Amino acid sequence: MAVLRGRERDRGQVTIEFLGMTPTIIVTLVVLWQLVLVGYTFTLAGNAADEAVRAGTAANRGERQAVCEQAGKDKLSDAWASGATVDCPPSTGYVTADVTLRVPVLFPGTIDFPFDVKGHAGAVEEEAD
Repeated sequence: MAVLRGRERDRGQVTIEFLGMTPTIIVTLVVLWQLVLVGYTFTLAGNAADEAVRAGTAANRGERQAVCEQAGKDKLSDAWASGATVDCPPSTGYVTADVTLRVPVLFPGTIDFPFDVKGHAGAVEEEAD
């Protein structure tokens, strides 16, 4: 019987170690991707609120909610816009917009987490000339 020495004895060790680590690597990548989606949803909610309040400041008070909602959802992709709510409550002098978005699970447009991400913005109402 021949005695294996050096590298011959460790043949295949790297492959076995990599296969053992593969599930950990995949889970880490999935968790990182999900965290990216959560962060991106926060960014989208804030931007949608900014867009909604910007449009709402220039709109007539009677049309404000419709204009705010349209502007808030305008730049959202279908995956986020389908469950989005935009609210511009009536006020005098100061316009606010609240946007609520759902966080998708892994793939936008499939299923969502059961919690909401909220964005809020406000601006002084423009005076009509």
